[in-house]
Amino acid sequence: MSKFTESVVSEIKRDYIQKLLSQGSRIDGRSQNDFRKIEVIKNFIPRADGSALVKLGNTQVLVGVKIETGEPFPDTPNTGVLSTNAELVPLASPTFEAGPPGEEAIELARVVDRGIRESKAIDLERLVIKEGELVWIVFVDIHVLDYDGNLFDASALGSIIALKNSTVPASRFGQGEDFPLPIRHYPATTTFAKIGDKIVLDPNLDEENIAHSRLTITTDENGKINAIQKGLEGTFTKDEILNTIKVSIESGKYLRNTFILGDDSK
Repeated sequence: MSKFTESVVSEIKRDYIQKLLSQGSRIDGRSQNDFRKIEVIKNFIPRADGSALVKLGNTQVLVGVKIETGEPFPDTPNTGVLSTNAELVPLASPTFEAGPPGEEAIELARVVDRGIRESKAIDLERLVIKEGELVWIVFVDIHVLDYDGNLFDASALGSIIALKNSTVPASRFGQGEDFPLPIRHYPATTTFAKIGDKIVLDPNLDEENIAHSRLTITTDENGKINAIQKGLEGTFTKDEILNTIKVSIESGKYLRNTFILGDDSK
C-alpha cells in the first residue's frame, strides 16, 4: 500500500470514528465511558515471586515481579526499593523495535511506577532488613505482548495484581520465613483520549492514532488522586478534567472491586 493510499484510508477511518462519536457510539460498539473486555490470570509465571497476565480487548500485557535483597538508596535508608521497567516486545506491534528502551517504554514504566509509588501501595518501610544496609528490592517488569491501544491501564492493572499476589522469598536469602508482600493501598489507573470534542475511556489503537490529547489518572480506594499524566499535544478544559476525574474514580472502583480485590481473576 502506497503512502498516499494509507493517508486516504487513515482519513476515512478518522472521519468514521468521529462520526460515530458524534452519535454517542464508538468503532467497537462501546459507550464513551466503557472499558473493553478485561481478562486477568494471576500467578501466570509459576517461578516469579508474583505475576499477572492482563488482556484488555486485544491488548495483552504480562507483568512479573522479582524480589531480592540489596542496598537502600542513600536518601531513603529506612525503606525498601521499588523498580519498574517496561519492554515493548517487537512481535507485539510493527512500530516496536528491538534494543534499549525507547521513549514509549520509559514513559509507560514511569506512569505505572508513579501510580504505585504515590499511592504508597507497598509498605516499603516493612521491607527493611537492616536500616541503611540491607533491604528488599521489588522489581516490576512489564512485557507488552500484543498492542491494540491503552498500554497504561493494562500495565498498571497487571502490576498491582501481580504485587498483591507476590511473596517475599525470605527463606531463599536466609532471612527467615517467606511472607506476603505488604500492600497497603490498591491504586487503579484509567486513561482517556480526546478526539475532537469527545473524550473516551480506554482508547483502542484506532482511537489512539487519531487522538490529539490523552490523560491518565490513578486513584486509590479512598477516591484520592495519586497521579495524573498528560500526553500528546492537545489540551483539556477545566470542566473536561474535572469530569474525567469523576469518571476515573468510578471506573477505578470497578477495576478494584472486580479484578484487583474481586474474584474475576483466574
